[in-house]
Amino acid sequence: MVRGAPSHAHAHGTVHAVAFPRHTLSLPVVYDDRHRLHRDLTGSWLGVAEPGDEEPQRADAIRAALAAAGAPIVASTEHGDDPLLAVHDAEFVECLATAHDRWVAAGHPAVPGQPLVVPYVFALPGFTHHRPARKPAAVRADIGRFAIDTMTPLGSGTWTAARAAFDAALTACDLVLAGERAAYAAVRPPGHHAGRDFFGGSCYLNNAAGAAQHLRDRGVARVAVVDIDAHHGNGTQAIFWSRRDVWFGSVHVDPGAGWFPHFVGFDDEVGVDGGVGTTRNLPLAEGTGDSEWVDAVATLCALAARFEPDAVVVSLGVDAAAEDTNSPFSVTEAGFRVAGAAIAGLGVPTVFVQEGGYVVDRLGAFVLAVLAGFEGPGGVEGPGESDDLRGSDDTA
Repeated sequence: MVRGAPSHAHAHGTVHAVAFPRHTLSLPVVYDDRHRLHRDLTGSWLGVAEPGDEEPQRADAIRAALAAAGAPIVASTEHGDDPLLAVHDAEFVECLATAHDRWVAAGHPAVPGQPLVVPYVFALPGFTHHRPARKPAAVRADIGRFAIDTMTPLGSGTWTAARAAFDAALTACDLVLAGERAAYAAVRPPGHHAGRDFFGGSCYLNNAAGAAQHLRDRGVARVAVVDIDAHHGNGTQAIFWSRRDVWFGSVHVDPGAGWFPHFVGFDDEVGVDGGVGTTRNLPLAEGTGDSEWVDAVATLCALAARFEPDAVVVSLGVDAAAEDTNSPFSVTEAGFRVAGAAIAGLGVPTVFVQEGGYVVDRLGAFVLAVLAGFEGPGGVEGPGESDDLRGSDDTA
């Protein structure tokens, strides 16, 4: 869950009911049931304890829907620490990996009675005289070196689940590298709000960034990340902010209207140094429906095409749905399907990584709509066995 503004009635546009033929999904779906270890979450929003909605039933609902559509379910494989440390700082990783054990050792489940790791003080640059923050002795403060909010707690199984999600995204990359046209990682917790050394917005490790870097490290010369989640992928943008070999683009609700992540995600953010021009943001107004949203996704895909990527990673959030109160958009199943077709038009191997989407009884249908649109008319044939995804080395 990412809170940005109080829930309010959506400004719905005209939404037409569309009956779709049953789609048989052929692309492989990577799933790891260790996601269920990250559960029973309660964060603090505006000082009030509030149950989270980024819970295990999300991934289970998606898996069930895609399996029913015929998608082959593939188990994830472990990839070790090197891919993780390619996109995250070692000290950040160490803090997340040990935080809950340290929390328990400090007695916080008893005093003050909080079983989840939640920061209470934050190491803002001015607070530390713009010097790197020293590692504090207390875990309740240490976690504040890296957290950007109080609504992304760590439980006993959070680290294991986050690592499993990261490995699942890399496994989807491996399938594409082996010749699949596309693969989808049905992961949680999501990741696109996590940066190299920060976490928040229900995200701990950046699965999409890890996937993009994994493709690069396996020889794919140019990778585009297309983020269609309703909220800006601030963490992914930050990780590739100065890179010229990875392009990042996002369609999302305007942060200037009071929506998470509030401070970034504006259309004047284009990257720095060698990465100038490899970041594009298309913020949209509250109440945006199918027509405007689909047009923005198509525009984003056209901008990505100019980068001439050799592969694409899609941050596949479906919280732009009209039923989802975590954003003020009004996108329908039909809109998601057209977005999938627009992504297919890029004509390159594609890795889908799940991000947001919280209406559990409709979540599987929305994800299936995107993937069915991708596989449907207007798509392209995948690479044959003789095709080589690897290009010339062009690292920043």
